[in-house]
Amino acid sequence: MQQESWISKIAFFFNKVLALLTFLAYILPFLAPKLFPFLSVLTLLMPLFIILNFIFFVIWALQLKKKAFLSAFVLLIGFTFISKFYKFSETNLPESSHDFKLMSFNVRLFNLYEWLPEKNIPEQITDVIQDYNPDILCLQEYSPNDAVRLRNFPYKHIVLHGNRNKYGQAIYSKFEIVNTGEITFPNSSNNVIFADIVNQKDTVRVYSMHLQSIKISTDIHERLDENKSKFIFKRISHAFKEQQLQSELMKAHYDSCNYAKIVCGDMNNSAFSYVYRNIKDNMNDAFEDAGTGFGKSYNFKFYPARIDYIFVDDNIQVKEYKTNDQVKLSDHFPLMTRLEFKKD
Repeated sequence: MQQESWISKIAFFFNKVLALLTFLAYILPFLAPKLFPFLSVLTLLMPLFIILNFIFFVIWALQLKKKAFLSAFVLLIGFTFISKFYKFSETNLPESSHDFKLMSFNVRLFNLYEWLPEKNIPEQITDVIQDYNPDILCLQEYSPNDAVRLRNFPYKHIVLHGNRNKYGQAIYSKFEIVNTGEITFPNSSNNVIFADIVNQKDTVRVYSMHLQSIKISTDIHERLDENKSKFIFKRISHAFKEQQLQSELMKAHYDSCNYAKIVCGDMNNSAFSYVYRNIKDNMNDAFEDAGTGFGKSYNFKFYPARIDYIFVDDNIQVKEYKTNDQVKLSDHFPLMTRLEFKKD
């Protein structure tokens, strides 16, 4: 019998450690972050864990080794998580006169503080919105800007905070808005706004959310050291605990809503988290229903971060969903979906 090489033994050791971490990450969406705040950070690494397990499976399978069963078992157990990470085919159902389009976009204050070198970011964002031509538009990190021309929306709900520079969220609609409101969060400038919108004979409540930020910049990999890594780890853990409370306040609010509902916006957390599971509840994730690829919504280099979402009630059909990662006018990418109320 051929003796196993030391390289193979070391590789399988790391394979077992990876399998353990992946199983732990599978469990974490069911545990409140405040119980295990440091461990909850592992949910951000779930896509990487899945990819590495697949690589180990291929390596062992090509060598016809039984070690392949470990990663195969890990991938099989986490099969439902894979669809949240990557979609192999998209859905694009035929249009009908009852369709309506919703767009959600974190616009990063329309480049108010000039993070991007271009001077005409507000005008470019306006052009993107006009190209999509949504019926309902939800904007997070919104700031009043005269260069943003949204004249084809007769109805709007805007909530702003701050003194010198105003910021907040906005919901624009081509359909009548009959009621509006806000969910405030304790000790936070983040919030949720909502609007009850009448579309033909149907009324839908649209929530636009912006949950606690984990404050990771898109170029973080270029300036990390050990001390900064520990600080960022603690900051993410704290943000996840805040998000838990915010998600619970959201859920308590919309559980009392009698209308069909759509929840969209910037969750600042992954699809493998407790916060995602709590907010989504029994709703459908538009990306899982009709998206394709990674659904990347945050411009983070080398990592397909999906932290922006559109959730819809089961009586609303998702006919199309797109995330445009070529629109680099913010640190987020715009989300667009085409919807229709299911017929009774």
